[in-house]
Amino acid sequence: MKKVLVIEDNKDNLQLISYALARSGYEVVSTGTGEEGVKLAIKEKPFFIIMDINLPGIDGLETTRRLRNSEADGKIPIIAITSYAMAGDADRVLAAGCNAYFEKPIDPLTIVDNIHKAIRENTGLRIQDSE
Repeated sequence: MKKVLVIEDNKDNLQLISYALARSGYEVVSTGTGEEGVKLAIKEKPFFIIMDINLPGIDGLETTRRLRNSEADGKIPIIAITSYAMAGDADRVLAAGCNAYFEKPIDPLTIVDNIHKAIRENTGLRIQDSE
């Protein structure tokens, strides 16, 4: 079973994305802070990372930058799922090193397939879809 790291401080959002990922056969490892997310990514070597941007301590942008320069493997796909929806936010998220960007709220029935598609399109990594 492939591991996914979810870095999300909101319990409801964490529960929703964790449910969708587990339903698709992933083992979910999670934390609510960017600092702990970097440590977990290095330790767990997840298949991909779900990143909230508005985190306590270091935000998701800085967390992504640190992950890209860490022992975690700078090529791990990082998918931002955030409520940031202002003009320019998507550009800032992608410039920080995220491979894709989805706005909240998410649809738990389609989000994993959308993540798989984004990873394929932005990294070339082949993923077995639940289709």
